[in-house]
Amino acid sequence: MDIKTASALRRLRLVSAPEAVSFLLLIVCSVLKRTTEFNAVPVMGMVHGVLFVLYVLFWLDAWNRTKWSFGRAALYFVLSVLPTGGFFAERKLKREADDAVNLAIAARARQEGIVNA
Repeated sequence: MDIKTASALRRLRLVSAPEAVSFLLLIVCSVLKRTTEFNAVPVMGMVHGVLFVLYVLFWLDAWNRTKWSFGRAALYFVLSVLPTGGFFAERKLKREADDAVNLAIAARARQEGIVNA
């Protein structure tokens, strides 16, 4: 994995949890708007909208760089539109990045003759 691919995965991972939090807060604000005089929906809607657009842009970049299958790319997109899906996406992306780093380290070790695997 090259540095640009790793950066694309990292950006997507870093925006996925805040996007999920903003989605949950937007739902809470929507309920509060209908049950009380509190109305933070315009502000939370804008925050969530910006984070969602960033998620989609970073998702497209990661899909392009990692050459994910359509199914895997669709999974990460579907996770972005579920209220808690961003948390699962972040965890899966972390595992995927860790696995890629471990494979790169193993390949480098084999190349340098450190291990015979």
